[in-house]
Amino acid sequence: MSAEVGTGSRRLILLRHGQTAWNAARRVQGQLEAELDDSGHRQAAAVAVAVAAMAPAALWSSDSVRARQTAAYVAKETGLDPTYDARLREYFLADRQGLTHDEYAALAPEEFAAFRLGDFDVVPGGETAAQVSGRVIAAVGDLLASIDPGELAVAVSHGAAIRDAVPVLVGWPVTERAALHGLDNCAWVELDQPAPGAAFRMRAYNRVVPA
Repeated sequence: MSAEVGTGSRRLILLRHGQTAWNAARRVQGQLEAELDDSGHRQAAAVAVAVAAMAPAALWSSDSVRARQTAAYVAKETGLDPTYDARLREYFLADRQGLTHDEYAALAPEEFAAFRLGDFDVVPGGETAAQVSGRVIAAVGDLLASIDPGELAVAVSHGAAIRDAVPVLVGWPVTERAALHGLDNCAWVELDQPAPGAAFRMRAYNRVVPA
């Protein structure tokens, strides 16, 4: 996008973690722990260089291990100490966590079809989009309050959690998440907020380091 960021705008990058073996196996992670695989470590190392070039002033991360490992690369390149916040975690997906997509589809075909389209509200006992976007946005608010106007903050989080927070951050209903594609591993969203309390402006979505 060509519009310039105002000098008083606080800027935000929402960065998805690198690939895990569970991502590669198409297994539902939710809030279960899975470490980065070799590809994920390479992705995180590459994106950390790109993020460091933007000179962020603060780095926060989900406390899940895959996000912490990704944030560690960013910390190394930027010299920032990460702050870990459970509000940046992925959806809690109850009994669907740990299932492969094939297992999920066999167990509950109609529910899985909705899940694959990005509607995680269908998961019995899981978090809703309103709950997840609400906690992520609360964390983002505290993160941005820690930086000065004109500075950039980075939050390392998870694909669905980021996707479902973005519509609300830019002033849309959370249901508009259906218009957004899921984020690639180590892809990021760039936003800026012209003034405290104002809706964010989206400058980039699903940006990745060129292969």
